[in-house]
Amino acid sequence: MSTVTPTRTIAVIGASGRQGGAQVRQAAAAGFHVRALSRSPDPFYGQEPPENVEVVAADLYDEASLVRAFEGADAVFHTHPLRARQDRAVLVGSVGRAAKAAGVKRVVWNTSSWIPDRPGDPHTYAGNTAGINELWRSGVGGTVFGSVLFMDNMLTNWARPSIVNEGKFIYAHRPDLWANWISLDDVARIMIHSLDRPDMEGAWMNIGGPERLQPGDVARALSGALGRDIEYVACTPAEFGKRLAYAYGDEMGPAERAAIETSIGAFYEYNNTAPTRPFEVDTDAMLERIPIELETVATWAKRQDWSNSNAPRPPAG
Repeated sequence: MSTVTPTRTIAVIGASGRQGGAQVRQAAAAGFHVRALSRSPDPFYGQEPPENVEVVAADLYDEASLVRAFEGADAVFHTHPLRARQDRAVLVGSVGRAAKAAGVKRVVWNTSSWIPDRPGDPHTYAGNTAGINELWRSGVGGTVFGSVLFMDNMLTNWARPSIVNEGKFIYAHRPDLWANWISLDDVARIMIHSLDRPDMEGAWMNIGGPERLQPGDVARALSGALGRDIEYVACTPAEFGKRLAYAYGDEMGPAERAAIETSIGAFYEYNNTAPTRPFEVDTDAMLERIPIELETVATWAKRQDWSNSNAPRPPAG
């Protein structure tokens, strides 16, 4: 008698964002049933999701709503929202407790930033360490990936208009700063890969793309994809904070906008000078443990739609 393996369910937090959207897309393509968790009734901006995706209402600040949304799921994918930078450990602890209460087997947390291996690094880096501790203490099986820098950032409202309209890749990296840019689809595929790896339960690791590039290298890859010269223009961290906050438009009030500008500016000021080099990853060691094929910036850029349209899309992360 043949047996049919039941479809597993992944609950994806923050499905309306770029990172959660990539996780929904990749998990659905891999054959999972996906619960797209969001406070928005239309997390896909008017586009129809695949048949194996259902939208479920949940609020990260309402633990009871998370328990309800997680019930019957095999795994939870959590990405911390950019606009809740100070609540990192609080929220991942709540996700862990809710998942444990709902009987979830694994929580996979994408921290969206580098994880330090010793104390002393400020900003979200220290928050990642505190958050990992909270996740372990919740008692749920957990895996944590510190994804260091996203190719998809170039599609956001703080980067894409300058690339498309002005031929300028504007970012707050000093020209000689090295970084392992990774695509959000690859982050999602790594998260999915970890689910069938018992050795990844109770583990954390930093992840990045296959190339260590300087900003000029990224501009050249964009030039090849768009078929015209794209120039790298370094902006100050303070200016970058303003650009990022502005990308949210009317979604942010003045107080939140000012706080985001300040925190992002300080974050990138640190990243430009940090001796720990938080945008770099030893991808050879990473791929020994997570053996999947990663796309380069050039490959990623060539498959993007760079048309200057008004199609709805997430403004930022």
